[in-house]
Amino acid sequence: MAKGSKSAAAADESAVISTSAPTRPRAMQRVEIEGYSVEGISIAGHETCVMFPSLNLAFDIGRCPPFAVSQDLLFISHAHMDHIGGLPLYVATRGRRRMRPPTVFIPACLADLVRKLFEVHRAMDQSDLDHKLVPLEVGEEYELGKDLRVRPFKTYHVGYVIYRLKHKLKDEYAGLPGKELGTLRKSGVEITNTVSTPEIAFTGDTMSDFILDPDNADVLKAKILVVESTYIDDSKSIEDAREKGHTHLSEDIDVAINRLPPPFRSRVYALKEGF
Repeated sequence: MAKGSKSAAAADESAVISTSAPTRPRAMQRVEIEGYSVEGISIAGHETCVMFPSLNLAFDIGRCPPFAVSQDLLFISHAHMDHIGGLPLYVATRGRRRMRPPTVFIPACLADLVRKLFEVHRAMDQSDLDHKLVPLEVGEEYELGKDLRVRPFKTYHVGYVIYRLKHKLKDEYAGLPGKELGTLRKSGVEITNTVSTPEIAFTGDTMSDFILDPDNADVLKAKILVVESTYIDDSKSIEDAREKGHTHLSEDIDVAINRLPPPFRSRVYALKEGF
């Protein structure tokens, strides 16, 4: 069987996670990248789940690995079972542990199907399966709090970019005393500009073509870019991978990097070890 992996091209701002399928199941793995602890598991055809505990979020849920249950925010890239199969268990487990209902983000095209999925499981489980479901269109932005925002982007399925928000005082108010700034704010004057910086990008299953989409420019600017490479050896060719809408590690390295703009390409390196 072909091996599953997490991989990506990484520059000063971006990094790569790489996973290969073990001969038997294993626990979540952890790496430290760009100041973030990244935990996850990705085995082709079995399950994918990547977590950023400091941001309290996970991308895809696989079979609901135990450590993923603690994440309040969950982003689903598509509806294949190795990416979404554990969703009802994730919600149910949080309910049994009396944790707050999670917020689950899904591609808008899946909204009706996911609602029906929970209707069936509520009837089977005889429980509320309480959660907040947020369907998002590609390009639609959603505030995750005062300092985080998410925007889905188009891949073979749907990926997500997490932005860090910073509020910078407008030039015309620089130097004013704090009391005066407070008065302006209370009167409804907007005294700051919001600056958003792409922090984390996750593609899910995809071909490398997503990097050519001008609407995905922020994906390549993210501090950490997680790209799923389903095949990493010669058991499957690049053509086989592309036919299924997936990537091969060789394509990631030999093709995807070469497609990057020259100034960016010169600062790119690939991490082939990790999870």
